[in-house]
Amino acid sequence: MQFNLQPKLHTNIIKYFKKKKYSCDIFIILTRKLNISYNNRTNITYNSMKILIADNNHSILKNGLEKLGFSCDDDFISTKEKIEEKIHLYDGIIIRSRFKIDKQFIDQATNLKFIARVGAGLESIDINYAKSKNIHLIAAPEGNRNAVGEHALGMILSLFNNLKRVDQEIRKGKWLREENRGLELEGKTVGIIGYGNMGKAFAKKLQGFDTEVICYDIKENVGNKNAKQVSLDELFEKTDVLSLHTPHTKLTNKMINSEFINRFKKSFYIINTGRGTAIITDDLVEALKNKKILGACLDVLEYEKLSFENFFTDHNLPNAFKYLINSGEVLLSSHIAGWTVESKYKLAKTILDKVILFSKAI
Repeated sequence: MQFNLQPKLHTNIIKYFKKKKYSCDIFIILTRKLNISYNNRTNITYNSMKILIADNNHSILKNGLEKLGFSCDDDFISTKEKIEEKIHLYDGIIIRSRFKIDKQFIDQATNLKFIARVGAGLESIDINYAKSKNIHLIAAPEGNRNAVGEHALGMILSLFNNLKRVDQEIRKGKWLREENRGLELEGKTVGIIGYGNMGKAFAKKLQGFDTEVICYDIKENVGNKNAKQVSLDELFEKTDVLSLHTPHTKLTNKMINSEFINRFKKSFYIINTGRGTAIITDDLVEALKNKKILGACLDVLEYEKLSFENFFTDHNLPNAFKYLINSGEVLLSSHIAGWTVESKYKLAKTILDKVILFSKAI
């Protein structure tokens, strides 16, 4: 059975359900059972959306959407150009990091209602142009914030206690204790730049370590019980350990340069689980050499490409990177701070919930 409802009638039915104190979820179920839809393309129904899933994700995402009546197609291998040829057929696209969704792509997506990225940020999308086309943007920082917080904490604890070095020494038959005497977090001031989902998660993990946690953010009034929001000057004054949790923006791109580093009163340690573009690596290496920066925990690097699985395509590594990989004061990981078994599920579930919420709202 097929009903063609006008938007006004649809709105009146929802109001009736609310007046009778019926759950609007019952209405959603009813519309699915009756296969109700609109002729007006700007008012498509909950179950008539066609979605392209362009990256492999946890099965809960596709299965959850299909159980609710969404039509989902997978395409994990086609080039961006091939996907552009068919994207006009879809109301939504779900992607991770395969390619940039730029103006050219959006111009081909004439029916697109939403773009969902299974990750924390949206920098791979031309946000302003997408919004100008009334395309809704969805990200999932809630899905991997806990993983990022744990990873940042794990990295600094590992660096402070020389775990990488001592593990390698033991495997070579060396049992060195005094040479590997570590440091404690207790009594130190941890400064966080970027106090959103990730910064807050890291601050929460620091509770119990008897540290002073302060944060700086361009937004006002974001501090909470786990971190006191301070001025940039106070951050420079107090910080012993600096942790970056910023997205890639014009303000944060190459933010950590020599001038910025030298504004800190004390020598300090740095953690970056945000975006590699925040740090100029040459300036970081210079600061490591002159001991202004005492150690670095880097989950992200300036040299990364858009698709994080594909790092260097040649063997001409920059000198600064060569220094990092040979330094005992540097701990590196391959952009896996948000990459856990649990976060794979949570990211997909977050996108699922947000797509459902969006589809109910249109």
